Amino acid sequence: MTYWGQLGFQDASSPLMEQMIFFHDHAMFTIIMILTMVMYMSMMLTSNKFLCLNITESQKIEIIWTIAPAFILLFLALPSLRLLYLLDETNNPLMTIKTIGHQWYWTYEYSDFMNIEFDSYMTPSNELNLGDFRLLETDHHLVLPMKTNTRVIVSSADVIHSWTVPSLGLKVDAIPGRLNQLMLYSSKPGLYYGQCSEICGANHSFMPITLEIVNMKYFIKWLNLMSN
Repeated sequence: MTYWGQLGFQDASSPLMEQMIFFHDHAMFTIIMILTMVMYMSMMLTSNKFLCLNITESQKIEIIWTIAPAFILLFLALPSLRLLYLLDETNNPLMTIKTIGHQWYWTYEYSDFMNIEFDSYMTPSNELNLGDFRLLETDHHLVLPMKTNTRVIVSSADVIHSWTVPSLGLKVDAIPGRLNQLMLYSSKPGLYYGQCSEICGANHSFMPITLEIVNMKYFIKWLNLMSN
């Protein structure tokens, strides 16, 4: 079982995205509770014609509304720190992919498998097949096996780019002269689309990413086909 599987994410297409959704729901629940309490207290204060000196001038009340926000921030900070830790976690990757951003295309290198390397350009609109997404389809897909911890090393050859696949919760900047990395894991096969999320020039919007997650047998066949 992989590291992500030990955390209980066998059914999630991306454990990182699952954690981001959980943190979003966690934060929204906290905000709704705070808003409900504030609105209730505001309505009670405006509708009440009487004044109570124990409430308007009370050190206990001041201590409570000073300490309570600190506990609320702690309640939000703990899952946030856990999510940040998972985003930077690199736990025994089984393979490594090198991604280099250019103006305006991506280069992928499978250095673990006979140095397979290719460029990935956006497919023009007049060459799209039925069912392809405009401005998102590429001529060469980044093919990776499912249920495999994959380390993606990202850099740039010219200006700052950003390799982003929103549906998997992946985003990392591609900076010239620097290597950034992220962990990629998906338990479900399929096509995942993304785009460069950094304004990198005139053709910034024509720099898509097509990630194809397949089973291990198909991935081995694809490697043999690319190496021939």
